[in-house]
Amino acid sequence: MPSIKIFVGTMYGGALDVAEQVAPLFEQVGYEVAILEQPTLDDLDPLPDLALFCVSTTGSGDFPGNFVPFARDLRESPPALDQCRYGLIALGDSSYGETFCGAGRSLDALLEDLGAQRLGERLEIDAMETFMADDAAIPWVESWIEEQGLQAT
Repeated sequence: MPSIKIFVGTMYGGALDVAEQVAPLFEQVGYEVAILEQPTLDDLDPLPDLALFCVSTTGSGDFPGNFVPFARDLRESPPALDQCRYGLIALGDSSYGETFCGAGRSLDALLEDLGAQRLGERLEIDAMETFMADDAAIPWVESWIEEQGLQAT
């Protein structure tokens, strides 16, 4: 059975809620799902068939506290991610201007630098426009699954 690990970076639980709401969509197409609320580099070994990052932004474009050690370790002890295929859901608030979805954008750039391959476009959810983030995330994940042909083999 193929696997997907959902790496969560959250301050107030919004990104975790998104992860919990989209997990059944992957299960329906035959994936074994693990939601990682305190991700570490060890969670990348072995690499899952797919990774999904659900990351909110805090402060001035910063990673949430639970995600800081993971992001720091990615920078300081970079693993080989050339076989990593991932999707990314970034949560933010456009009233913060330049730093809107800053954590998700930073993570996306870091993963790209490490050789990981993003599948499809990054989803950016604006708290100013979407009260419940999963209202935007569920249709995006449904389309993402279809576009990537993520049917279990």
